[in-house]
Amino acid sequence: FCLSKEFSSASSTTTASTATSRVTRNGNTIMEKHLLNHEDVAGDRGMIDDMFDDTYRDKEGPKPPVRYVWRNIILMSLLHLGAIFGLMLIPSAKIQTLAWAILCFLLSALGITAGCHRLWSHRSYKATLPLRIFLAIANSIAFQNDIYEWVRDHRIHHKFSETDADPHNAKRGFFFSHIGWLLVRKHPDVIEKGQKLDLSDMKADKVVMFQRRYYKPSVVLLCFTLPTVVPWYFWDESIVISFFIPAILRYAVGLNATWLVNSAAHMFGNRPYDQHINPRENPLVSLGALGEGFHNYHHTFPYDYSTSEFGWRFNLTTAFIDLMCFLGLASDRKKVSKEVILARKMRTGDGSHKSG
Repeated sequence: FCLSKEFSSASSTTTASTATSRVTRNGNTIMEKHLLNHEDVAGDRGMIDDMFDDTYRDKEGPKPPVRYVWRNIILMSLLHLGAIFGLMLIPSAKIQTLAWAILCFLLSALGITAGCHRLWSHRSYKATLPLRIFLAIANSIAFQNDIYEWVRDHRIHHKFSETDADPHNAKRGFFFSHIGWLLVRKHPDVIEKGQKLDLSDMKADKVVMFQRRYYKPSVVLLCFTLPTVVPWYFWDESIVISFFIPAILRYAVGLNATWLVNSAAHMFGNRPYDQHINPRENPLVSLGALGEGFHNYHHTFPYDYSTSEFGWRFNLTTAFIDLMCFLGLASDRKKVSKEVILARKMRTGDGSHKSG
């Protein structure tokens, strides 16, 4: 069994500091200061790159012109048309093929949630070499950018959330934060901040850099070829069904499940932990994204390995990490104490926790 590191006022000395939240009232954005205990900024975890930077300001004046990436627009359009065709093929597919597609989806999702997100972006737990290799393989099945690039964009998202430096700034609307951000050139501030981000921990991880070096061939093999060949070879499924359901449809569903965290979970739901930020608690998103929809909690306590205070509830990724910990493949899970969570709810929450 591995140890779960809790940040609690009972186990360490509390040091108060001030932090600033962006609050929009009557159409005007103001800066609201509130006290934060040192537990709120992750105590001794040694990771600050995913904490909101309140010193950044959107530049005044006209926004840069939108530049479309037509290659991505065409490819995403073809992908979703293929996914619709895959949906139509489901009644003709063998049960083994559908089960295989679900398995591929779960593996790919874990490559994002347990891998890119909770392990590499937030360093909320530690993983042994075999587990890191497995998660890197699962990430290539997911095909959502290599680990290094995914981590870079996600840390910027947390550090400059809902500003021009946020890659999928939800203030630009649902479509932009869901898929539109991939169809246009990045805002100059996203590029500028990304170049200044400290990613030395990623560069030092040989698994991350190996996957980055061979990412394109790994995607061809693991995201498209393997999901197609297995049902065709092992149980004589139609090659058309094998390609359009376990590969294309599964891939499109996986992408949209992740994108809903950027869009729906930033717009729909309550904010029991911090009402001054956009991210919300959205159980439906958690169901599709294996536990990533507890987003108000996650942006308040980004270092918590569970991204939620409710353990395994709607959170398959937490169950997976706990299993890996039980098997000795993971350790050092970081968790926020109940006392700190309650204090934060009382101080900055919207009061919705009182109704359950």
